[in-house]
Amino acid sequence: MNIQIYAAKKNPDVLKAERFFKERRIPCQLVDLKKHRLGQKELAIFAKAAGSAMKLVDRAGMKALERPVAHMTSESLILSELLNDPLALVSPIVRNGNRATVGADEAEWQRWVDSAT
Repeated sequence: MNIQIYAAKKNPDVLKAERFFKERRIPCQLVDLKKHRLGQKELAIFAKAAGSAMKLVDRAGMKALERPVAHMTSESLILSELLNDPLALVSPIVRNGNRATVGADEAEWQRWVDSAT
């Protein structure tokens, strides 16, 4: 298993994801979206996992709603804006190869662990 946790800032869900994998002694890599630029392929995997690009956009809080991407409806516009502003993504996004989860989804992470053993 190759676990990567994409996050813009430490929040309770990011800490929950880190703790979940550390408790099971599964190595995970924390990818800081402030430093790491996302590629189109990564963003496409995330959008597929979320169901749509609209679900990737963080719309919680006043600061998030100030971003133009929070008010867009076109999938292609959202994806291009998220490439330029990865801090607008929901945190955490947990990736395991070509599979990914958006937000804290311990049930899916457990399925990954069970299928790996």
